Amino acid sequence: MKRLNVALVGAGFMGKAHTVAYSNMPKFFWPAPAYPVLKTLCDIDPKIAEDSCERFGYEKWCTDWHDVVNDPEIDIVSICTPNNAHAPIAIAALNAGKHVLCEKPIASTRKDAEAMAAAAAEAAKKGVISMNAYQYRRVPALVLAKKFIDEGSIGKILNVRCTYLQSWSADPSSPLSWRFQKEIAGAGTLGDIASHVIDIAQMLAGDIDSVVSTVKTYITERPVQEGGVDLLGTVKLGPDAKKAPVDVDDENSFLVKFKSGAVGSIEATRNAWGRNNFITVELHGTEGSICFNYERLNELQVCFAKDPDDRRGFKTIYTGPAHFYGEVTWNIPGMNIGYGELKTIEIYDFIKAITEGKQPTTNFQVGYQVEKVCDAVMKSSESGKWEPCV
Repeated sequence: MKRLNVALVGAGFMGKAHTVAYSNMPKFFWPAPAYPVLKTLCDIDPKIAEDSCERFGYEKWCTDWHDVVNDPEIDIVSICTPNNAHAPIAIAALNAGKHVLCEKPIASTRKDAEAMAAAAAEAAKKGVISMNAYQYRRVPALVLAKKFIDEGSIGKILNVRCTYLQSWSADPSSPLSWRFQKEIAGAGTLGDIASHVIDIAQMLAGDIDSVVSTVKTYITERPVQEGGVDLLGTVKLGPDAKKAPVDVDDENSFLVKFKSGAVGSIEATRNAWGRNNFITVELHGTEGSICFNYERLNELQVCFAKDPDDRRGFKTIYTGPAHFYGEVTWNIPGMNIGYGELKTIEIYDFIKAITEGKQPTTNFQVGYQVEKVCDAVMKSSESGKWEPCV
């Protein structure tokens, strides 16, 4: 079996998720398209790099991502850094002939996103694969929804409603993650979580043509974390902690028009107490409706207009071995999957794309299209008008 040497850049939460997925992929999908070898771990903090190398099971570690890009033994570069580092690492890796899996959003600025998409398009001519890590579109229930839509089971899509609601940073005493700093993140809730449902909406209903938006920042400062791995909302810092400004959004809502003629709305916030990772998708077509809730990610609700009047209504389909990516849903329907299996599916799609020489469904061109929508959302929040996603 072909072996592919993997280098991980960034050893935080997402770095751990990528590592677990690379390790698990052949255990679920066997025979695997290729076998990932955990070769090099890179992190700018030498202590974190050394500790994570041992903990995650990589062969060696370094602190300079250039060492990874210039290493002829490396086949794959997984980028799990803050957003502003995506572009230089990804472009250098693609130019060096490395396959690249980059966390979302694709970049911290539209200019960088465009440059990454251009570099990926050029590298693709040489068989190099690029992929943006939009794992939620790979939930088996959502892939099933896509199948129903493509088959015409709900007819022409008229309306799409998506939400991504969280509460992990609703408390102002949670620390100033890099996700709250424009210079590093580019955008806040918009790039971090709204991008996921933008991607899902476009997967199911086609590209978004224009938007009109409201973008807000309710929590304007946070206590500063002193060193270490980004703590996100897992701790609360005391009232005496030094504080610094938040200069990105924590709430956004926007109406959307799709190129297909469908309309809809997208809402994302980090201020929704009681909502943990609340991703919802609702689509209404001329022949039926589809509903999905990530907090019940093994279920898809469907209603078909052609059902008899006395039994028409939503029914729940529980995804399992008979559905897409059945290998990771264990042996019995209802045993369910979670976030770890989703990242495993993501790695499977990535490795399969490499071995088949085909760009995956979330290649850098798709990531750039999501960034165009995000850019239009920010423009509309300033202009107060409908803005095109071009």
